[in-house]
This record gives sequence, C-alpha cells and structure tokens, in this order.
Amino acid sequence: MVASSIYLPNILRIGAGASGQLAEVLAELGASRPMLVTDPFMQQCGYVDRIVQCLKDGAIEHGVFADCVPDPTTDSVAAAVRYWQQGDFDAVVALGGGSSIDTAKAVAVLAIHGGAMRDYKAPNPVPVGAPIIAIPTTAGTGSEATRVTVVTDTETQEKMMCLGVGLMPSAALVDFELTMSMPYRLTADTGIDSLCHAMEAYVSRKANTFTDSIALASMSAIARHIRSACDEPDNRAAREAMMLAATQGGMAFSNASVTLIHGMSRPLGAFFHVPHGLSNAMLMPQLTEFSLPGATQRYADCARAMGLASAADSDKAAGIALLDGLYQLNADLSVPSPQAYGIDNSRYMSVISTMAQQALASGSPNNNPLIPDQQQIEALYSSVWQ
Repeated sequence: MVASSIYLPNILRIGAGASGQLAEVLAELGASRPMLVTDPFMQQCGYVDRIVQCLKDGAIEHGVFADCVPDPTTDSVAAAVRYWQQGDFDAVVALGGGSSIDTAKAVAVLAIHGGAMRDYKAPNPVPVGAPIIAIPTTAGTGSEATRVTVVTDTETQEKMMCLGVGLMPSAALVDFELTMSMPYRLTADTGIDSLCHAMEAYVSRKANTFTDSIALASMSAIARHIRSACDEPDNRAAREAMMLAATQGGMAFSNASVTLIHGMSRPLGAFFHVPHGLSNAMLMPQLTEFSLPGATQRYADCARAMGLASAADSDKAAGIALLDGLYQLNADLSVPSPQAYGIDNSRYMSVISTMAQQALASGSPNNNPLIPDQQQIEALYSSVWQ
C-alpha cells in the first residue's frame, strides 16, 4: 500500500471517569471559556449537570447551549453559532451523541471562519477553527475521533457531508459510564452504525494497514458484545467494549472512508427522518450482499473477525456466512425495513432517483468494492423497501 495520512485527536482519554478530566484537558489546550453544546435529553438525565460541575470545580467560566436536535440542520447549527457570538468563548465542548458532536464541529468552524455550512460541503476544504472537545454518550457514531460532520441543509433537505482536518476534535473523552442509560433501540442502532463504520473502512478502496487493524478489532468486539449491551443494559463489560469499538470504528472510517452503505444512508435519513444508525442498519445486509463479489477476501476477513467463519473456511463460504450473520443480527435486534418503519410507499418511490443522485454526489459509493451507477443504486433502494 502507498503511504497514508492518519488523523486522530491530539488528546484521547478512554475509560470509566474520563469525562471527569474535562478541566484538566481544557488546560492542556489552553482554553479557559468553553461553550458546552448538548441536547435537552442530556439535561434531563443529569449529564449536563455532571459536566458543568467539573467546570465549576475547576473555576472555569462557561456557557451551555442545550438545544441540539437529532440530525442537525443548518438552522439548528445557526442557532448554536448565535449563542457563541453572544459570549466570549474559546473552545467547544460537545456532550451527547453524533448530533451534538456534529453540531459542535460545525460551530467550531463557522464561529471562527463564518460563511454558510454548504461552503464546507465535501469536497470543499474545512479550515481549523476553535478547539473541539468531544464527550460521546452513545457507543456508535465514533464522531469523537473523525474529521467528518453531517448537517442537513434546511432549504434542500440534503444531508451534507463535510470532511476536513478542521472537524477533528482536539480531544476526546471516551467514558463508557455515560452510555449506561442508553435504551435498547439506541444501543442497537448505534452499535450497528459502529459495525458499518468498521466493515466499510476495511473494504474501502482507501483502506490502509493502520485502519485495517483497528477495523477488525472493532468488528470483533461488536459481534461479541452488541446483543449483551442491548439485552443487559447494566452490563459494564459489554458497554465498555462497545464504547471502545465505536471509537475504533470512528478512527477507521475517518482515515479510510465509508462506502456505499453510508452513501445511501444519508439521503434515506434526510428525506424520512430515520435516525442515522437505523438507516445504516436497514441497508447493511443487502448492500453488503451487492458489494461482496467486489472484495470476497476482505469480506471473508470480516466474517472471521466477527466469529462467523473460521480460518478453515474458504473465502466464498466465509462471505456467505457473513451475509447470513448480518441478516440474523438485524432480525435479532428488530431492525425494521423502510416499510415496517412506516415510510409511505409512494413518497419513498417518488424520491428514489433524487436519493440516488445525492448518494453518488457524496462520493462515498466511489470507495465501494463494486462502484454502482445511478440505476443500480435506485434498484438497491427499491429492494430494501420491505
């Protein structure tokens, strides 16, 4: 393989209680007045108070913006930027799932450099803005370790992917104890999101030796622990394993790119307000089946890492076992099809062409082992309907 560029947070704290080191990390970054970016649920469950207490204990002045919305939009990001402009902030602390972290990343860039979010849509460059400290509360998006953010354009309903070094958090505090209250559906969907990150990074045309190792480790841990994390929410070992796997998945795909699943997932989520992890899960088995012939050995490695096949199995047999395992995982975790989720059929079919165009425009399908054309993507959207 040719030389690869690897981007990671400068500071990474992992393990129980890592979130309690926020004041210390801010000092390392030379920041003294952070803006906490979070959502109403984080306030309701007491996590905001927990983080604010860390700041108070460190005598650190701060502000709290707690109006993040699921799947951030340009309007919701603009509200956060206005909050920044009212204070004398010098860093952004993101507390929550991918939506809060994505919002914080957008604020960090827009608050310093201005413009509109669409100005930074891939492949446009994203400059370094304010320092970002990410404290994830879900084991799924891996956004704490990626140079990616996704924001929906309120005017066009397009989920815009922005990619650049300016979106990489300066620090990530990965504390699995913050995931202990995650409900079943969120645990399942974010866990499958992590699995997609790792698997797509491994089969991506931009895969490299660094991402290969952490992608395989992530897949292995998820396969062993996702069902336990869902069925036994107080299982600390399972929660810890899933949290680390999510961060590994984020590292992997941020440096090797995602492929067809994420390319098709973003439009599906934008048009029908399907949570990101769930839209990935809806697509994962059938899109893997489409892509399998393009990277039989790589997908076989995935099957072996996930314990679905052994070294004695042929690559072909391992690939079949992988597909069986992915379909079974979706069944075990009650992942609905678009139809079962309640999406209107006529509406769905009417936007398939537009969704396919947006998927291709994202660039992600070009990293896929088999690169689909517009017609093939439309056919795949049709096939996953039920």
